[in-house]
Amino acid sequence: MIKKTLNILITGVGGPTPRSFARAIKEIGSYALYRLIATDIHPHAMGLYQNQLFDKAYITSGSSDANYWEEMEDIIRIENIDIAIILPEQEVLAWSRRQAVGSLPCKALIPPIEAVNQMLDKGILTAALSSTGLVPKSIMIDPTDPNLKVNTEEILTYPYWIRSATGSSGLGSYKIENFQDLERWIAINKGINNFIASEYLPGRNLACKMLYYKGKLMRSACAERVKYIMAKVSPSGITGNTSFGRLINDEKVFEVANDAMEIMFERTGAERHGFYTVDLKEDANGKPMITEINVRHVAFTQCFAAGGANLCEDTIRLLDEDPTFDEEFISYQFEEGLIFLRDVDESPIIMKEDELCRK
Repeated sequence: MIKKTLNILITGVGGPTPRSFARAIKEIGSYALYRLIATDIHPHAMGLYQNQLFDKAYITSGSSDANYWEEMEDIIRIENIDIAIILPEQEVLAWSRRQAVGSLPCKALIPPIEAVNQMLDKGILTAALSSTGLVPKSIMIDPTDPNLKVNTEEILTYPYWIRSATGSSGLGSYKIENFQDLERWIAINKGINNFIASEYLPGRNLACKMLYYKGKLMRSACAERVKYIMAKVSPSGITGNTSFGRLINDEKVFEVANDAMEIMFERTGAERHGFYTVDLKEDANGKPMITEINVRHVAFTQCFAAGGANLCEDTIRLLDEDPTFDEEFISYQFEEGLIFLRDVDESPIIMKEDELCRK
């Protein structure tokens, strides 16, 4: 049987997540022949020049610029794009806003704006879930608050975890042991206007992938983040880019993630639609707690695909209306003991943990 060719637009290819998505469908996927068109706003974005992966590349304006949509529509028309994969957060936001007021220029799995607005800001998300027992005790921190010491110590005991209320990749993350730590950390991070501080969770760092389509949860898969790429350059040891992780089968992690997503959909009135990565951390008793919800795939999505959970190609097949796609919900189960290793400029390795070299 001759496979069809799909023209896929992938944005933000200077980042690891879009390149990971591209490899998941082009190198691991089998549904179609993929012609991949890359975009990025930076001329030094490495993905623009990965000719073995992307068939053509464009530099575009940022998603907040006045001519962004004209440029994107020209690319979609010239390259006859079938499906767009939008992965940078601010670009997801721009497409979500357009989706809310009209039609998108091509097929794309974009979460509804009501959900995006509530999930991109960790403070808003945490406040929305504060009475559910699904999130750690938290407080928003204004760096200019003259009563900062009293206001934080009334809510939290040391140590606690601080991070930027917006953004990803571990921005502004640090373990605060005393008030002097907090003062110093705020002084160092002058570019962050709002922090969120939460009770310190010492357990596993987890992720649950959730794929929704037109009101229905279609697929999920779970993983554990263990170590991070270039961890030594970050005071917290967390860079947001996993170097060593485990592909896991954990029903409890799924249940907590699913409960949080259901609450957020009900709260916002948003349709269950889009791809989400729910991040969790276990407390001292091993209970998973929600720390954030990303409205997109994250950088190790290729590792899921290599382990048998190709959520990237599932996304393509849904958007392409593949008649053979199984629309019953599937929680992907991995071979026991499966891990992944990642590093800068290297393809990830999927292997069994008991195969690791030992001294």
